Amino acid sequence: MRKILSAILLLFFLSVSAQKVGILEYDGGGDWYANPTSVPNLIRFSNEHARTGIDEQPEAVRPDSPDLFKYPIIFVTGHGNIMFDDESARNVREYLKSGGFIHVSDNYGIDVYLRKAFRKVFPDMEFREVPFDHPIYHEVYDFDHGLPKIHEHDGKPPKGYGLFYEGRLVVFYDYECDLSDGWEAPEIHHDPPELRRQALEMGVNIIRYAFTQ
Repeated sequence: MRKILSAILLLFFLSVSAQKVGILEYDGGGDWYANPTSVPNLIRFSNEHARTGIDEQPEAVRPDSPDLFKYPIIFVTGHGNIMFDDESARNVREYLKSGGFIHVSDNYGIDVYLRKAFRKVFPDMEFREVPFDHPIYHEVYDFDHGLPKIHEHDGKPPKGYGLFYEGRLVVFYDYECDLSDGWEAPEIHHDPPELRRQALEMGVNIIRYAFTQ
């Protein structure tokens, strides 16, 4: 029943206009612009396989900008420091509370900075592991055991962490997984086709969840 309702909501979104998605241009010195082919590739895959109607060109958006509220989903990646000043933290908090959604892909090295930044957004929240029966793992494709392992990093198992506002998952964070690398053009990382396919399918789930939650 939930998947039927999600499909109806998705069709409503598509009937209004082509949706655009954002990439967060954060401060702190981290490379927010990493993996430039990843989100456009994911959008094309989602449009082809999940019948979404997303504009293929994502737009960079700053965390303190009112434009943040234009996007149903904001993607975040990088290897280093991410920092929110007070105005940015307040704007991101209002965006998430009002229905927005953020996906973070740890490109290796962002973890400690990310947790500190989002503690400023939601001081009373901590990232916790998203259970495998959560809809984000089953929107279009089933991931019964959680995230696929795309890149090794420190050799730890992949984890999907989340921040929940009033019971709703508002931030999804893939750690020791690197979905965004898996979305990149195949000649960049030379991932096996089946592994890259898993990354893209999980990305479709994330998009669908953000659009229809």
